[in-house]
Amino acid sequence: MVTDFHTPTGVRARSSPEDDTELRLYAVRRGTWTLRYDRTKLAVRAGQFMIHRAGGLVGFDADPRTAARTIGIPIAEIGGYRGDVPVARPATAPEVRLLLAHASLLHDTVDDLEAAGLSAARNALIELARGVVRRYVDDTQPALAPALARAARELADHRLTDHELTPGLLARELHVSVRTLSRAFAATGETTAGYIRRRRLEEARRALTAGHTVSEVAARWHFADSSHFIRAFRKRYDQTPTQYLST
Repeated sequence: MVTDFHTPTGVRARSSPEDDTELRLYAVRRGTWTLRYDRTKLAVRAGQFMIHRAGGLVGFDADPRTAARTIGIPIAEIGGYRGDVPVARPATAPEVRLLLAHASLLHDTVDDLEAAGLSAARNALIELARGVVRRYVDDTQPALAPALARAARELADHRLTDHELTPGLLARELHVSVRTLSRAFAATGETTAGYIRRRRLEEARRALTAGHTVSEVAARWHFADSSHFIRAFRKRYDQTPTQYLST
């Protein structure tokens, strides 16, 4: 259902006849993946996401260093969409972020899931795929909370140096309420703000090891000042930055 694709070199390949009842979702993280159909070609570039029917695919081309993920779903599960016209979105669209976050969770845990867990994960994946097609996801569904929390963590990780990074900003980017986001994080045992603070401290510690000064690190990771950073660091790691560097 979820497949990763990586190639260090350019690839041109033919495809075996695909199931015309399956919908294929493509997310390209790096490079360009060009899908060749009977009468047309569709290029999916880095940062893009596309949904299209699997039937009619005769081959594909991939640029060197292309990295992508594909997800296969029965067309009948989507309802009201036959896949004849491709649906394209930027990978940063809120509903796409949620779908890709859930796909990552499923990819990482599928071997450990029992039958009931696998069924629930599959149902959530289908619901999120419907959301991409319809541009709407019911984020109040408890089954989608893990995907929402993961999408928020991934977004936060990319914006740790943004001084405007707050739980409110993450909620706006994902088109959910702060309360909904907080509920999703509650299951992880960590608040949204706590995650941001922890990740900034982790990156700050790496920066110290790399030779940056306390004042430089405090400024880059948006602590109020050096004293505030030192206090936060000591609370987290039970030692000051100076003590950490001397060990």
